[in-house]
Amino acid sequence: MRTLLSPIFFLLFASFVNAQSPFFSSEKGYWVSTDLHIHTVFSDGNVWPTLRVEEARREGLDLIAMTEHLEYQPHAEDIPHPDRNRSFNIATEGLRETDKLQVINGSEITREMPPGHINAVFIKDANALLHSDSLSGIQQANKQGAFVFWNHPNWDAHRDDGIARLEPFHHYLIKNGLLHGIEVVNETTYSEEAFQIALTHNLTIIGTSDIHGLTDWAHHIAKGGHRPMTFVHVEERTPEAVKKALFDRKTVVWFNDMILGKEESVKKVLSENLFVVNPSYPKDKTILGFDLVNKSALPIQLEYIGSYSFHEHASVFTIPPYSNMKLKIKTKSNNTSIELPFRVLNAYVGPKKNLTLSLKTK
Repeated sequence: MRTLLSPIFFLLFASFVNAQSPFFSSEKGYWVSTDLHIHTVFSDGNVWPTLRVEEARREGLDLIAMTEHLEYQPHAEDIPHPDRNRSFNIATEGLRETDKLQVINGSEITREMPPGHINAVFIKDANALLHSDSLSGIQQANKQGAFVFWNHPNWDAHRDDGIARLEPFHHYLIKNGLLHGIEVVNETTYSEEAFQIALTHNLTIIGTSDIHGLTDWAHHIAKGGHRPMTFVHVEERTPEAVKKALFDRKTVVWFNDMILGKEESVKKVLSENLFVVNPSYPKDKTILGFDLVNKSALPIQLEYIGSYSFHEHASVFTIPPYSNMKLKIKTKSNNTSIELPFRVLNAYVGPKKNLTLSLKTK
């Protein structure tokens, strides 16, 4: 689904990011860009922690979590580190005073299915999560006030059919408030089944890169691509606000040219970033002209589902990122205000369910 954008667009995009502007605007508060699942050489990744900071800085992210595997340590012979917080400590040393980027501590509790791999972020001490059984580690993470989510529930190393489904252990975790979210997107995969689990069990919808190598190699950053991100709606740009919003399930996931999440969150982010300006009728005509503005980094794919017809466009079109598109619609009479209902073809509020969004002209 990824669209490779032109070099000129990428230069504009890079300038936009370097200016520390948002990927998505908000009328009140902020849509904070996060990646809550990344790895370095302190578990099974291929880079030093400060490189993860540099990547995130260059890509314009607001917050990343260092989430090394607790139990799986393939580089331990070359990089022995009895302190499981070491990756986080090194990463924070790589921050600058001028950075908007924030780094939080996390860990990946790494077990066979069930429960599989579980991430805990906003932890205080990773060492305390090391236990002989996975439940004790998850319980300890919760005692530290961590936000806990299930990683890649559709991973074909654990699920031969690639289908995410709950085991009794997961039901126990959810029932007892020990599991708060689930990855619907991980690296290059999107799981409709995980999406439905999130909706059915009221879990926070998460999307992460789970990056082990270089983000540029994995996601073609230089050609206009991006890593999967979770956007969290907050009233202030602090780790405490992000943590609260994660528990409140105020997230949307950006994956390739697609955005997904619970309906209220997806509708909110698109309503704040897509709107009509400058509506007017030429003299003696009933063809309404207006500009449709996209303030976001997402190329928004729209299908008009109303009763009018467009004068110069088909009913399906895409408005590029950070752009205005001039449209004309034949209303048959001069109206002071009309509703423009759209189906957003790359916005999902459930498996195979697109968001419908109505814009108003005045």
